[in-house]
Amino acid sequence: MAALLSSLCRPSPATPRFPLPSRGGCFDARRRPVRLGFRCSASRSPRFDPGSEQKDKSFGLKESAISLALAIGLFTGVPALTSPAHASPASPVLPDLSVLISGPPIKDPGALLRNALPIDNKAIREVQRPLEDITESLKVSGVRALDLVERNVRQASRALEQGKTMILNGVAESKKEHGKELIEKLAIGMQEFQQIVEQRDRDAVAPKQKELLQYVGGIEEDMVDGFPYEVPEEYSNMPLLRGEQRWI
Repeated sequence: MAALLSSLCRPSPATPRFPLPSRGGCFDARRRPVRLGFRCSASRSPRFDPGSEQKDKSFGLKESAISLALAIGLFTGVPALTSPAHASPASPVLPDLSVLISGPPIKDPGALLRNALPIDNKAIREVQRPLEDITESLKVSGVRALDLVERNVRQASRALEQGKTMILNGVAESKKEHGKELIEKLAIGMQEFQQIVEQRDRDAVAPKQKELLQYVGGIEEDMVDGFPYEVPEEYSNMPLLRGEQRWI
């Protein structure tokens, strides 16, 4: 308190009641000496308001929450703030992009031709993929390769058994009989393939795989009813690639 008073109060000469002697005059003892007084400044120091600090903290937290919500919305593609009731949920621009870039690149020309067919039948694709994976399984050295091949054959055989009806329904009406015949040949070939794997005959795996994939390709080709688009007349006299072709 003493330090505060010393900083705020400073000595100042009080107003004399009588005039002071001039410079050249003599000293008059009857006159009263000059009195010194203290004058305190009335400057106000800033007061600490806990309410204002609480408001500043609350405003800062609101700003941080809004910034975080906007950042999450930008990265996830989902509206971070409240959206109208009629707004539709955000969907990825390229929903099938993960299918194009997932897994090792496809180098087999037969697999490229099968995948190029304009069909949408999940059941036959689930039979096709394990049979194509046998090529990678045979690259493994030792007896483990046949173990992987056996697993691929079981997966393909189970997919064919469970999805036979769906596969037949996907065949075009004009090719229904031919498609049904190929499905029966594929089922018989699966049984023969399992016997080859049980006998551990590695040399017979690749030829049997090629045979079954030809059946699969024929079934998928029967699912295409006609050419998917019309060819302009000026190009009608040129060679056309219709349906699946055979790689020799």
